[in-house]
Amino acid sequence: MSIKCAFLFPGQGSQAVGMGQDFFNHSDIAKQMVADANSRTGIDFEHLLFEENDRLEKTEFTQPAILLVSAIAHRLFENEMPLKPVFALGHSLGEFSALVAVGALDAIDAVELVNLRGKLMAEACAGQDVGMMVSLGLEDEVVEALCDVQRKAGMKVWPVNYSAEGQIVIAGIKSDLEALVPLLKEAKAKRAMLLNMSVASHCPLLESATGPLSQKLAEMLKDEFIAPVISNVTAKGYSTKAEALELLPKQLVSPVLYKQSIAAFDDSVDCYVEFGHGGVLKGLNRKATTKPHFVVSDMASLQAAIEEIAKLGQ
Repeated sequence: MSIKCAFLFPGQGSQAVGMGQDFFNHSDIAKQMVADANSRTGIDFEHLLFEENDRLEKTEFTQPAILLVSAIAHRLFENEMPLKPVFALGHSLGEFSALVAVGALDAIDAVELVNLRGKLMAEACAGQDVGMMVSLGLEDEVVEALCDVQRKAGMKVWPVNYSAEGQIVIAGIKSDLEALVPLLKEAKAKRAMLLNMSVASHCPLLESATGPLSQKLAEMLKDEFIAPVISNVTAKGYSTKAEALELLPKQLVSPVLYKQSIAAFDDSVDCYVEFGHGGVLKGLNRKATTKPHFVVSDMASLQAAIEEIAKLGQ
């Protein structure tokens, strides 16, 4: 098939009770992957994913839940349409799902890995009232300058997710983020809103997590990339274990360059396929590209994506 696709994977914030249930109800592959993840981690994923609970919002459970659903969606797609992507790109946590899709991580190893990643992030933030906040409607440079001024005054706030034009997520100490709100609004932000996050991702507050994560990555990563993964840290592709070992620990403490990644590689693809719940990246991509974007989140959308991609490739 001549169609050139990029595979995309969402991160934290895309979770919801019930995600992946349609796959689980109708696919033996999905059932087996859930059972394998249960066995490996000791987490009851059927309860975590399909029943109301208070664990899904805790990062050590959020991360493996999202990755597992994304990996199932990709596995089912791959079984029906063995299409090699031009590249794979994930938003934050989604970079680990992307590594699964290109063969550099085993799916169940990755579930265990991001469960550890979530625990390490929670431990790094323990004892600090941390948070994350989204700013809408301001240029990157304005938000960066405001954060810089606040840090020089002793506050802990960093721009950490460059998601789309005019949309930046800021991480840090919650009281410092709250103090930033009137300054953002004075600068004409359309909105400045605290997010429901239990950690402060992609900022220096997570430095203590990088070492233990590096050790586990060294055990689990494989030098078997079928396509490049776009690094959140550099907005450039990498395709070796050595590069991944250098970049993924840095990802914990560096901003996510998502919109920069789409801008850099949009010309190289005909369409995007997003694997996992919510279609969050489709929403972000509306501001960045006119290319078709398919979301594989249940059995119906799986079949629809396969049919539409086949038409594009004719």
